[in-house]
Amino acid sequence: MAADKRVFFKSRWLPWLLLAPQALVIAVFFFWPAGQALVQSIQQQDAFGTSIEWVGLANFQRLFADPNYWASVVTTALFSVLVAGAGLSVSLLLAVMADRVIKGAALYKTLLIWPYAVAPAVAGVLWVFMFAPSIGVVSYYLRQTGFEWNHLLNGRHAMALIVMAAVWKQISYNFLFFLAGLQSIPKSLIEAAAIDGARPWRRFWTIVFPLLSPTSFFLLVINVVYAFFETFAIVDASTHGGPGQDTAILV
Repeated sequence: MAADKRVFFKSRWLPWLLLAPQALVIAVFFFWPAGQALVQSIQQQDAFGTSIEWVGLANFQRLFADPNYWASVVTTALFSVLVAGAGLSVSLLLAVMADRVIKGAALYKTLLIWPYAVAPAVAGVLWVFMFAPSIGVVSYYLRQTGFEWNHLLNGRHAMALIVMAAVWKQISYNFLFFLAGLQSIPKSLIEAAAIDGARPWRRFWTIVFPLLSPTSFFLLVINVVYAFFETFAIVDASTHGGPGQDTAILV
């Protein structure tokens, strides 16, 4: 068993000195704003902050009594589940396909990485143009099949639009991690299972997918956080929270 390696400093203050810059950054950019937000949540201020009135928990009482708030909570939860579930599923499928591609693999991987470089607002606008009821390419072909698409009037269509835009924007990030995870799995395990007669689908679910569980859990957390806090620009650029309040999320 390998010996436990520890680093010893001659000065007892040196470790604290090395930690000081990072601790200062966390205190200034995390704890201080969080403390200010907590204090302001129990205050009533004007737009310029010149008039301050302490109201206690009145703001929270008014918030929790607002039906629009609870509607946005449900919408955000549904949106997060759909984005995380669809994003991880599609990304894993694309990563598995990329891991097997031999010819043109570099081009295939590059094309899948490009969406991550697109700004969220631009991603929202792109999907709006594709699904625009009157001029959109996708909506045109949907009409040819007898399906009338109109995210301006139909809340379900609007939700589907922002989910697709958010998934497309995040798919590159998930793809890179899944591909790295697939390439780190020893090929000998899969080859041994193939020799034993295991079919590709069984090899994936019994060997590949369990070994990808740490990567999958990490990406699940990242995608939920992404759906909660980083998709405002997509929603605002595509539906503005409409129709009505059907796509109004918390952030």
